[in-house]
Amino acid sequence: MSDVVYLTKEKFIELEANLREMKINGRKTVAAKIAEARGHGDLSENAEYDAAREEQRHLEYRIAKLEETLSKSRVIESKDLPNDKVYILTKVTVKDQKTGKKIEYQLVSPEEADYDQNKISTTSPIGKGLMGKKVGEIAEITVPAGMLKYEVVEISR
Repeated sequence: MSDVVYLTKEKFIELEANLREMKINGRKTVAAKIAEARGHGDLSENAEYDAAREEQRHLEYRIAKLEETLSKSRVIESKDLPNDKVYILTKVTVKDQKTGKKIEYQLVSPEEADYDQNKISTTSPIGKGLMGKKVGEIAEITVPAGMLKYEVVEISR
């Protein structure tokens, strides 16, 4: 899968820092745990050793996934994108046609999604439903709870 991952500069820097941390301190910590467990004798019945090796496998998997994400990533800035339609990094205010409530979302890559901050993924049902919409258009979005009807009220960066 060679899909491009679009990230903000801040998120890219954060992921690089996480990768560095895992490669340097994470590996050092796990290596120390393995060495300590080896010092306890027979490895065939050493649960501490098995747990440390499992932790090492898990860490190496996370490092590989993060390296893959970073290798496919492209840094984008909202100022470089038009604001005539809903795109990635767009802040969009929608009005729920059923309740009249207004909600503001920012559309981001799956790696940056944070529902608590109203940052939704472009691959989520709501994100997919809003992509490409213009102010005044209605997005009919099927979600697990049913059908949402959102009117695009405002688009900004």
